[in-house]
Amino acid sequence: MARLCLCVNQVARLRNFNKGRIPDPASVAIAAELGGIDGIVAELRDDRSDITDRDVTILKEVVQSHLNLAIPLTDEMVKKALKWLPDMVTLLPAIREVSLNTSLDVVSNLEFVEDVAAALRANNIVVNVLIDPDPHQVRAAAKAHVDYIHINSNPLRSVEDLGTMSDMIEQIRSIAGAANKLGMGVSSGRGLNAQNIRDISDISYIEELNVGRAFVARSILVGVEKAVEQMKALLSS
Repeated sequence: MARLCLCVNQVARLRNFNKGRIPDPASVAIAAELGGIDGIVAELRDDRSDITDRDVTILKEVVQSHLNLAIPLTDEMVKKALKWLPDMVTLLPAIREVSLNTSLDVVSNLEFVEDVAAALRANNIVVNVLIDPDPHQVRAAAKAHVDYIHINSNPLRSVEDLGTMSDMIEQIRSIAGAANKLGMGVSSGRGLNAQNIRDISDISYIEELNVGRAFVARSILVGVEKAVEQMKALLSS
């Protein structure tokens, strides 16, 4: 069964909307770990619109499972990652205004990604790259010597036709298999919810799934620890 990791950015967004200190991403991360979550993801954006540097510092101190820091591919952010030394770094496109559908173009940034990956791996940080399910991006990721690819699953969120959904799942399955043959691990996330996470989890090559918005919505109804239990049940069903 794939590992289930929680992205706490939506928690930070709610906190900032309230213009207060709660809900606190670190407190939710601790509660999720008590519930059995396998890892915590924090995306640090250029504009600090939700997660802040202080949040990352605290998460580094309190997370006991696995801390994945997602950052834009810039020199500044890489330096910050090397200061914090998370367990994993996921490289994102270096664009200030990005949507959940925007992935990193490893092909066009191959040398930079290769240099960054080498610097991170030299500090025992696992390197992941957010990509579209595209064979060209997978081959480029392998050339850059990254450890994982993170397949952007957000397009699944808006699909209602079962045939289209099946085709997209098979495309992701094919890309995951290609990455596995090239010696890379596979994770996936963005836009995952109770309706599509089961289909993604059936892909044996995928080792890790990241959830955020859907998890926070569920936790409002049942609590953080129960939300972990329910989402893990979807992965094992």
